[in-house]
Amino acid sequence: MMRNVAVIGYGVVGSGTVELFERNREDICRKIGRDCDIKYICDLRDFPGDKYEDRLIKDFNIILNDDEIEVVAEVVGGATFAYDYTKKLLERGKSVVTSNKELVATHGAELLEIAKEHNCNYLFEASVGGGIPIIRPLNKCLAGNKIMQISGILNGTTNFILTKMIREQMDFESALKMAQELGYAEADPTADVEGHDACRKICILGSLAFGKHIYPQYVHCSGISRITLDDVEYAENAGYAIKLVGTAKPEGDGRISVIVCPRLVPKSNLLSSVDDVYNAISVTGDGSGDVLFYGRGAGKLPTASAVVGDIIDCLKHQGRIIMIGWDDCTDKSYVVPYKTIENNMYVRIKAADAESLKPAVSELFGKVMYLERNGRPDDELAFITPRMVEGDIDANLEQLSASASIESKIRLL
Repeated sequence: MMRNVAVIGYGVVGSGTVELFERNREDICRKIGRDCDIKYICDLRDFPGDKYEDRLIKDFNIILNDDEIEVVAEVVGGATFAYDYTKKLLERGKSVVTSNKELVATHGAELLEIAKEHNCNYLFEASVGGGIPIIRPLNKCLAGNKIMQISGILNGTTNFILTKMIREQMDFESALKMAQELGYAEADPTADVEGHDACRKICILGSLAFGKHIYPQYVHCSGISRITLDDVEYAENAGYAIKLVGTAKPEGDGRISVIVCPRLVPKSNLLSSVDDVYNAISVTGDGSGDVLFYGRGAGKLPTASAVVGDIIDCLKHQGRIIMIGWDDCTDKSYVVPYKTIENNMYVRIKAADAESLKPAVSELFGKVMYLERNGRPDDELAFITPRMVEGDIDANLEQLSASASIESKIRLL
């Protein structure tokens, strides 16, 4: 029997990958047209009594130096050890598949180039949407389109929290605590609730769609920790749902805008009805129009499903390069400054006599749409600005802050 696959990392996704591969091994061999199996599972921890204990090893070099190994699933996470392992494996001509969005977002262009040079493949379907197929459709099915925009709810944890706030009037802290108890949020939830996880994912999608590497450090990113139930209620009454959305789109002159932030999404937009831990990615092509990809964005078996799909693709294309990739980009002006982009902005202010500020608001913004909520206090006003350059909105709010406290501002989608 040909045992030509290895898995590095035996945590949630790693164990799911082994479970799914072994469960469907006969079908997988049939699809590839030859025999295959998992030979090694590499992890520094012990797993006494585990079903696959005989395949567990602790030394990465065993995998690196075994000529039988063709494909390695790297499901360790992070961008330190995983980067080192991946680079060495690709340089040996071994294909690598991964669910590691941090690594792809940080070093994707370089690793794809190394894979190409050594006639092997680096695939990462599981890095963006968990079990939702999105990398292949972007790279293949939608390749004939000019991509006009990608917008996505790319993080299940934040979407679960916002759903609880909208549906059950839970405040942010209580909803976060529930997400942690259910295992949707880490003990340190920063990467999720401050938008860093979604940022890595939109960087990968944008790099693939627009052909140049988008580095996360050049992308403005804000999370959901400051969203209040007051904001949720104003949005709901006006026909919007608040969602954490990553967007990437071309802005002309070969430049793009990329941003991750909470947004008021109109109920007419399909993204507004994506709830709980589900993710959705909307791609607009000049030929295809709007296409929506929807499903579980995380979890053991959904993510493993994408990892195993990539393993199969690599085994099918052994010795052949699957054309996927983008150019590196050191031009810091490639991502346009977010303050120069036009937006409509939801704004909530507080002032002793809020109603009396309406003339000042009109003078600064022109025609605004005022929002209402049950029991709105006299010292509060909420409105949506016309479409304006964000820097100008901020300058106007700066003037308004002389007589009011700016409590919230949230972009519209």
